[in-house]
Amino acid sequence: MGDHQPSRDGADQVTKQRRRRRRIVLWLGVPLALLLGAGAYVYVDLDGNIRSSALFSGTGGQAPETKDAAGRSPENILVIGSDTRDSAADCAIGGDCGPGANADVEMLVHLAADRTNATVLSIPRDVVMSLPGCTDPTTGQVHPGAGQAVITSSLQYGPGCTVAAVHQLTGITVDHFMMIDFSGVVNMSDAVGGVRVCVDNNVYDPDSHLKLTAGTHTLQGLAALEFLRTRHGFGDGSDLGREDAQHIFLSAMVQKLKSAGTLTNPVTLYSLASAATKALTVDPALNGLADLADLANQLNDVPTNRITFLTTPNSPYTGADPVFAQDLVPAPGASAVFRAILADRSFSGTGSPAAAPPSTPPNAGKAADAVHTTAPQSAPPATAPTTAPGDTNALNAAAAPGCAKVSTEDTTAFGSPVQAFAQNPDVPNSAP
Repeated sequence: MGDHQPSRDGADQVTKQRRRRRRIVLWLGVPLALLLGAGAYVYVDLDGNIRSSALFSGTGGQAPETKDAAGRSPENILVIGSDTRDSAADCAIGGDCGPGANADVEMLVHLAADRTNATVLSIPRDVVMSLPGCTDPTTGQVHPGAGQAVITSSLQYGPGCTVAAVHQLTGITVDHFMMIDFSGVVNMSDAVGGVRVCVDNNVYDPDSHLKLTAGTHTLQGLAALEFLRTRHGFGDGSDLGREDAQHIFLSAMVQKLKSAGTLTNPVTLYSLASAATKALTVDPALNGLADLADLANQLNDVPTNRITFLTTPNSPYTGADPVFAQDLVPAPGASAVFRAILADRSFSGTGSPAAAPPSTPPNAGKAADAVHTTAPQSAPPATAPTTAPGDTNALNAAAAPGCAKVSTEDTTAFGSPVQAFAQNPDVPNSAP
């Protein structure tokens, strides 16, 4: 896991910091770390669940990470949510079944070189870009790059192709990936006894089947999946609204993972880790509980108020191809965000931003600049931020999860999701 050696000002300071700050766990962290001490059988049993695939299957390669003055390197981990339904468990969820997959969730976790801050950058699945050529890890077939395609389709050629696409879009070196499939989301939400989320109005999305009354609900199984997948229920009824809802769900799951009832119950811990590892595919360098736990512990050491959630700045596609009429392109400001991450700058707005490396790789944000020429020219200039942007797409992990804002747009065949709810009283609610 690299050559990072955490910096400490003394044991007393560490103890005080750990007592007073909340810590974040992204998907797996604490359960995997704690289960390492549960015995050889548990370790071997869970370790054997994890699958691996090549990190990078695109043409060319990635530049090595730039080290800071102390010789430490940042870590960039791409978290992928796969909507593949080629297994019996995934087909049982509903919808189309068969081979092939799209990247329903793409979140790039940047862990600073000094491990004092982290940034979680969501990339909308419907961003249009020039996809790189990739080698299919299953068949060995080389697929030529696409002139223009949505980034979600890169997963059809394996997670290593999605890594290559993210690198081409952002210029950021991706050190690891973690991919979890839909059945894994269902099983993980069941293992923790459900995740509590709030919606600010009645909502029904006929496509994802999510139907909830206004207020707070505990989501398990299919209901959790429906909440994570709905495209037309929240925000502006697009992928951006879904990303905000996913951030809310993730924050709520973090709180549940850190609750005493979850972390002190060995049965719950084992169930969670078993469900997670069975649904996991990782790069070879993370192919084991020890490696995953090491990464989780590094994330866990970052103060909660120094972890920032962002969504890649974007604009509607305005190009000539009608296929992409409902899709997005990176806004001019996206390049500034990519460059700030490359420079290892903190978005948390506390403490001193990390110093920029001596030089910025020449391809930083190049793909974004090439695509977003179709974006409106009134977009703000690309100036690199040093604090978190103050918009609705930025969620600070220190804050309690808010309510997901139900869309007021006519995003369904019945009108808005609120109108769809009212017009379908016979459709059962996803959760009480």
